[in-house]
Amino acid sequence: MDLYNQEIISYELSERPIFNRVIQMLKKAFKTTKDTKYLIFHSDQGWQYQMKPYQVLLKKNGIVQSMSRKGNCLDNAIIENFFGLLKSEMFYIQKFSYIEDLKNKIKHYNNY
Repeated sequence: MDLYNQEIISYELSERPIFNRVIQMLKKAFKTTKDTKYLIFHSDQGWQYQMKPYQVLLKKNGIVQSMSRKGNCLDNAIIENFFGLLKSEMFYIQKFSYIEDLKNKIKHYNNY
């Protein structure tokens, strides 16, 4: 998410954590955002932040990696707020029979 205008730059959907999906998401973001030098990439302390290829890819593109402190959602408040809105405006008010239906609704929500 771009902190300037809250635009979703890139995302990937998966039913479980898959490192390659994280890399795909970053590569899509790099295509969208041509000038990556001096950008700060905020993330939580998820499993991917420790992975060397993840760190190398960010560094190679001139991006500073920033992580929230453990147990402190305020460091990542913008995206935490986004997920809260997504859940309250879309997820909690509908029933989904299939995972593909949920994924399509999330794509629609993000494009909206």
